Amino acid sequence: MSVIGSLIFCTDCGNLLRESTGNADAILHCDVCGTRNKDTIPQTTVSESKPSAFPSALRAKRSAVQTLSAEDRKTEAIIDRTCNDCGRKQMFYTTVQLRSADEGSTVFYRCVCGFKETSNN
Repeated sequence: MSVIGSLIFCTDCGNLLRESTGNADAILHCDVCGTRNKDTIPQTTVSESKPSAFPSALRAKRSAVQTLSAEDRKTEAIIDRTCNDCGRKQMFYTTVQLRSADEGSTVFYRCVCGFKETSNN
């Protein structure tokens, strides 16, 4: 019989046997192959650790309340696209899935001059 944690398996076929009785003289019968297995008390090991035992930079940053700056909320990227208003060669853009999942996303373009336009992909 093989024991892993509190699970007991048949030595012949590997079937999961019924739970241990705690009696070393008991015999557990396998329902699949009929093998007679000696009952053994499962060895269970419990270990505990404190969060401070495994320091983490991410855990240190986590708090119940997070304050986001304007820079943190900025999700725009830059693309080479000419602004129709001022002629600037680069614009900021962001994409949002506004329509159903099988359709393309909506792209919002913004120029530093204040010009805005959208495009449905």
